Amino acid sequence: MSGPRPCTPSCKFFRCAKKALVRRGDKFWCLWVNAECSVSDCVFATCVKRKLLPGGICGETVKRKTKEVGPEAIPAIKVSSRILKKLGEREIVL
Repeated sequence: MSGPRPCTPSCKFFRCAKKALVRRGDKFWCLWVNAECSVSDCVFATCVKRKLLPGGICGETVKRKTKEVGPEAIPAIKVSSRILKKLGEREIVL
């Protein structure tokens, strides 16, 4: 399965901040609310690698999107006439 996946309590990096998570058979049970652990709804769900995203999504399964930005994409800065006299230029490009 490709794409982002939800975090599960069975992950070795998952932790409960209240230390209220126990395993009952094949389910993970929260003793704090006395119900099955729901990572997406729990405010005490944490990740040791700090990869838990909002909505209970595992950050390890998300690919980053990067965009290449060249110097032409940076807008020129307009300056006042007083500064222009000192610099002798019309625009300053960063």
